[in-house]
Amino acid sequence: MTIRRPLDGMLVLDLGQIYNGPYAGLQLSFMGARVLKIEPPEGDVVRRRKREVEPYPLVMLNSNKESVVLDLKQPRGKEIFLALVAKADVLIENFAAGVMDRLGIGWEVLREINPRLVYGGSSGFGLDGPYRDFAAMDVTIQAMSGITNATGDADGPPTKAGAAVCDFLAGIHLCAGILGALVQRERTGQGQRVEVAMHEAGVISLASALGAVMDNDKNVPDRTGNRHPALAMAPYNTYKCADGYVAIFTAAERHWHAMCHMLGRPALLQDPELSSTVGRAKHMAEVDDIVGAWTITRTKDEVLKALNEAHVPCAPVKTAREVATDPHLEARGFWVDVEHPRRGKTRVPISPIRLHTAGKSEIRSPAPTLGQHTDKVLGELMGFSGDELTKLRASGVTRPVTEKKS
Repeated sequence: MTIRRPLDGMLVLDLGQIYNGPYAGLQLSFMGARVLKIEPPEGDVVRRRKREVEPYPLVMLNSNKESVVLDLKQPRGKEIFLALVAKADVLIENFAAGVMDRLGIGWEVLREINPRLVYGGSSGFGLDGPYRDFAAMDVTIQAMSGITNATGDADGPPTKAGAAVCDFLAGIHLCAGILGALVQRERTGQGQRVEVAMHEAGVISLASALGAVMDNDKNVPDRTGNRHPALAMAPYNTYKCADGYVAIFTAAERHWHAMCHMLGRPALLQDPELSSTVGRAKHMAEVDDIVGAWTITRTKDEVLKALNEAHVPCAPVKTAREVATDPHLEARGFWVDVEHPRRGKTRVPISPIRLHTAGKSEIRSPAPTLGQHTDKVLGELMGFSGDELTKLRASGVTRPVTEKKS
């Protein structure tokens, strides 16, 4: 039986750069869409970080795509792009607000060419509002969304999250919006514009910290380190072990009860000041001292074994190197080794989204080299002859800047 994926037969033009847009395009590729990565002659911004070989983030986020070089600042390049738009189902871009309009290929132009087009755009702050034209990168969006101020110890400086959280929050929201628009297109026959602001996607992640603000709890500091953002639970922290750290929290009364018995201190259950979530939160330092005194004398594995047997939520604090070889991710088939034309054997992830009747996500091809599929795609979709393709390359419309001029 042939497995059909949700987006089989659909064509996506991915103008995404860095992480946000490309991640949305990657998810659509896992769902079966044919994704053309439309790049300027100098390539995606990430591609330019390391000329001798493709940087890993680029390879990670562009599996299954075909790279087509088009200089959209040249009239012929724009003309070819618009012809591709006429054939496309989805367009993705995460340029600053107004860039596509200045190039003459904004939504109002494209909808006239293809009324069924779903145009997915993600910018830093959206298409209107006083911040619309502010420069935006993950680090600046983290700052503006409150994430930076919420990260770090209470007596320390604001600290950005180590991960590019706003890029990927925006990318997955963009993917979700595009899928919703495609469903609506099935009902109405009409495409639409999908807009995602990185700023708004980041703000959503502050649910607990915002809860303290909305509830007017003036006792909660801006930053709470590894404690609960609203200081509403204890134990809830990372605790030092003999060989590293573990994260522990008790989300329900049964967790606290199990922990007290495991610690060999059932008398704590009779302490009226620790008998409720609210009470333990008020005595957070005392609770942390009790738990920390137990963990510091044990290894991470010993702590995790005891806590798991007691059904208390816990986890080791892992490094990026440990995540790359995590046995659970291995068992789930999350990592796939691909043969990249320039990097050689490279490990890349499949999609975290698993559609159980559409087959497992597949890496059908590694991330392309710059312009690798230009001639193939324009020959197939546009019907260009070999002579026409040669002329386009000679004029610089489709020639990557990495190629030497003849």
